[in-house]
Amino acid sequence: MLILTAKDIEKCYTMKAAIAADKQALKIYTQGNSDVPLRINFDMQKGQCLFMPAHIKGSDIVGIKIVSVFPNNPKLGKPSVPAQVLMLDPQTGEVCAMLDGTFVTQLRTGAVQGAATDLLARKDASRAVLIGTGGQAVSQLEAMLTVRPLTDVAIFDIDFQKAKQFTIDMKHHFSHFSTNLYFSQNLDEEISQADIITSVTTSKVVTFNGDKVKPGTHINGIGAYTPHMHEIPEVIVKNANIRVLDTKEGVLAEAGDIIDPIKQKLVSKNDFLELGDLVQNPMLCRQNDQQITLFKTVGTAVLDVYIGYDIYLKAKEKGIGTYL
Repeated sequence: MLILTAKDIEKCYTMKAAIAADKQALKIYTQGNSDVPLRINFDMQKGQCLFMPAHIKGSDIVGIKIVSVFPNNPKLGKPSVPAQVLMLDPQTGEVCAMLDGTFVTQLRTGAVQGAATDLLARKDASRAVLIGTGGQAVSQLEAMLTVRPLTDVAIFDIDFQKAKQFTIDMKHHFSHFSTNLYFSQNLDEEISQADIITSVTTSKVVTFNGDKVKPGTHINGIGAYTPHMHEIPEVIVKNANIRVLDTKEGVLAEAGDIIDPIKQKLVSKNDFLELGDLVQNPMLCRQNDQQITLFKTVGTAVLDVYIGYDIYLKAKEKGIGTYL
């Protein structure tokens, strides 16, 4: 069994590769060529464990992500949300790899936004806004920088000090991109100029003013993943010309910023496409520079398992990782 840490994965796998893998994974999902059972939750005395399996039918790629939520772990010097991805050998059924699940989650979540942005944002997009500087923010920023040659990215968080430090760190981390990364306190002004908006928070209220969004903007809703969370303004969900979800099954059951506009009859379930539809048929993507496009994701185990196996193959080929 090959053990792959976050550093191991960084050595052998790029964001560009992850974006391509996520596109393929969601195409397979939309085509009905995967099995994704409902995740299993176990409530334990000191936390919760979640098991998320998936099977890619044609290639027999099988794996499972195990995520635990144990709030008291930091007192023990351990992460509060440990996670691992286990991959099985399609030929023998043996566990062939164990990957750092936290890093895989960050990578595939950034990549799925990158895939949507690549398919939906204007080709000449130059200005972006990143709202939220939590654990998923680094990969979200990297994905936007990877798919469009952005000149400016405004970074915003309700915690100004956190956003300032994040901006300083990212200027160093992504110095190889010729992009001006800057902290901003004037979100309305940034939104009014943005070609791409990515919100990655756990907010229960909308994170930006939808009336400030200009024609031609692409919006990504990444962070809100429960019926009580709302990042995306209802006016955007209502007025977007193209509305895309990673999976209808997941988003329509879990994402409050999509569920509520449907309940209010501002939109219907039939008004949404899956990202896999766009991968199969590029004609469903943006048709002109005036359209407002929206992408919403809550994640799916298909992404973890497909990208996990791809990482395993790349690491094995390059001799990276530790065998147990």
